[in-house]
Amino acid sequence: MDVDAAVFDVFGTLTDWRSSVSRELAGVGGRAGLRADWPAVTDSWRRGYHPALGRILSGEMPWIPLDDLHRLVLDEVLTAHRLDRLGEAERDELVRAWHRLRPWPDAPVGLEMLHRTRVVTASLSNGGVGLLARLTKQAGLRFDCILSAELARSYKPDPRIYRTAAELLAVEPRRLLMVACHPDDLEAAARAGLRTAYVPRPLEWGPDADPVGPPDGVDLVADDIVALAHALGASGADRPLTSGSRVSQVH
Repeated sequence: MDVDAAVFDVFGTLTDWRSSVSRELAGVGGRAGLRADWPAVTDSWRRGYHPALGRILSGEMPWIPLDDLHRLVLDEVLTAHRLDRLGEAERDELVRAWHRLRPWPDAPVGLEMLHRTRVVTASLSNGGVGLLARLTKQAGLRFDCILSAELARSYKPDPRIYRTAAELLAVEPRRLLMVACHPDDLEAAARAGLRTAYVPRPLEWGPDADPVGPPDGVDLVADDIVALAHALGASGADRPLTSGSRVSQVH
């Protein structure tokens, strides 16, 4: 695929938020003497995120940074799961868990491969710039720059996010590739004029989650970030491709 730059969703596409946050919830809750189905609490927290985003995008709520939004939803989730004993410091620590997500194994390798190509890479996440800077540093996710929805004071899937990314990278939207495992993110990027690449993450919501497939009209489907890097011109790899790893150009 002939593009000048690629921007990446981070939560889910490059990082395993579910097991990372569940682990930190279990640690904080355990120290407080609490017991719960921590993966279920994590899922509730993540599911509450999109309705909160919707209230901001509709104008019902003013824009607030993602850390503040995460805290707002967390407070509601802890009440719903009868975990109100967690105090302010513990809740703040849990919000920062989203700064420490573990990467999927192929993500650091694939991004490092892309760094050696002419394609400029950047994050394009609803996470704030500070959050993304800390997360990508500790997870070993190498980007040429950090871009965030925060720069447009909005959240994906607002079309301004994708257009702002193209403007800041000084590329035409049709020369910018949005990479994500979420069909709605890719559909919004395509409506804004970007090219799109789908990378499946079947374990994002755990082993029992319903399967998710690429959206209609996606330009590229790659098994992982290493396969995507090869499709964008990278040669060689720090490790072999995963078994069956492949890429298909749809359009």
